[in-house]
Amino acid sequence: MSMIPVIMAGGSGTRLWPLSRTSFPKQFLTLGFEQTMLQQTAARLKGLTDVAPIVITNEEHRFLAAEQLRQMGQSATILLEPVGRNTAPAIALAALQALKNVQDAQGDEPPVLLILAADHVIKDTSAFQAAVKALLPDVQQGRFGTLGIVPTEAATGYGYIRAGLARNNLFVVEEFVEKPDSDTAQSYIDSGNYYWNSGMFLIRADRYLEELEKFRPDIYSVCKSAMADTTSDLDFVRADKDIFSVCPDESIDYAVMEPLASGQDSSQVVVAPLDAGWSDVGSWSALWDIADKCADGNAVLHTGGDEGSAITEDTVNSLISTSDRLVATLGVQDLIIVDTKDAVLIAHRDKVQDVKKIAAQIKAEGGSQHQFHREVYRPWGRYDSVDNGQRYQVKRITVKPGAKLSVQMHHHRAEHWIVVSGTARVTNGDDTFLVTENESTYIPIGQVHCLENPGKVELEMIEVQSGSYLGEDDIVRFEDKYGRA
Repeated sequence: MSMIPVIMAGGSGTRLWPLSRTSFPKQFLTLGFEQTMLQQTAARLKGLTDVAPIVITNEEHRFLAAEQLRQMGQSATILLEPVGRNTAPAIALAALQALKNVQDAQGDEPPVLLILAADHVIKDTSAFQAAVKALLPDVQQGRFGTLGIVPTEAATGYGYIRAGLARNNLFVVEEFVEKPDSDTAQSYIDSGNYYWNSGMFLIRADRYLEELEKFRPDIYSVCKSAMADTTSDLDFVRADKDIFSVCPDESIDYAVMEPLASGQDSSQVVVAPLDAGWSDVGSWSALWDIADKCADGNAVLHTGGDEGSAITEDTVNSLISTSDRLVATLGVQDLIIVDTKDAVLIAHRDKVQDVKKIAAQIKAEGGSQHQFHREVYRPWGRYDSVDNGQRYQVKRITVKPGAKLSVQMHHHRAEHWIVVSGTARVTNGDDTFLVTENESTYIPIGQVHCLENPGKVELEMIEVQSGSYLGEDDIVRFEDKYGRA
């Protein structure tokens, strides 16, 4: 019986703003580690299963997920949710896709799904894999398994799992409990019978669909119909958007796990305790908790270019995240300081749960810093908006070798391209030609044009836009190798 990892990478949280933005959320960030959180999640599977994972994400983040997996040599089925509808429908889509994958491979046993979030930190991979293996025999028999985090404090930000009768190294789940107040959380810790609900599950695909159909037939029927007519685009599999859009929004906990645990057969859900340095990195203070610190309790994260650095003089118990500049602190304590190219956050560690309010205010006031970084990633490379004015904008554009921007035109802006390094193949109206270092070309308003990197190294160029409107939505695409036309 195969084990197929299902990595849920569709979130767009704002609790780690300004580093995490809706267009580039935390699962795609390194957060001071060598790999991004998505890459860490995929790497954690090595030695546990050799089956390629199913990665669930969305249209906006699909190229980020594909590129980061490609960088680590990881193949995957990338399943695109047309709209976000929480974990119960997402896992149903994955279960249906997993059964199809097994059928296509001419297998006859329903696969076991290892449901993981792409944005968790687990420091002890061996302990994680041992807990998964402990669940496997019960799950193969049709039970539902979950990983319960051994609590380290009376946290009020997590749901809890109440453990009952012991089953070898497992426990029968008696109850899933909502996030408690501080006194209730302390009573849970004192009892020794409770674990944090990690949101990680081990479930047979057919059993999940069976119980979902029983408890939430509305979700089941929509997901089954949406997956009956999928479309493939490059590395991506899309469910039917019109059908899936009417699906109810519900978590797997409410839809399946809670009613199953409280049903007549109380042994249907089992929990394996996990003590492995787990964190969902749900806030800047949570990141400070798990980060490496100096003797003064300071954690310095390098999350941008090579020039980012920090000087911490008379500073204690603080987190400083640097990008491309020197950040210096003097005579402060218990602060979170996050420096990016276009925004700086300074917050007390006790107030970081309210960071999302800042992102909400930016959105309400019509700003863009909640959604985009100054540097924006595209499937062909990236661009950095280095300067702008009322009728002009300057970008530094990087195009990957072999990559090609869409064939397009603009109604409101002209563009001047100057190649800094590499070679560009330019289509400008009816003409196609090469532009090399220190050469330039001009694209008039309304001219159909295209940019391609035919070389073996990255193409670096400066683009100067001028016109009455410079928004990214002033793009008419005629042809696009990434399916965006």
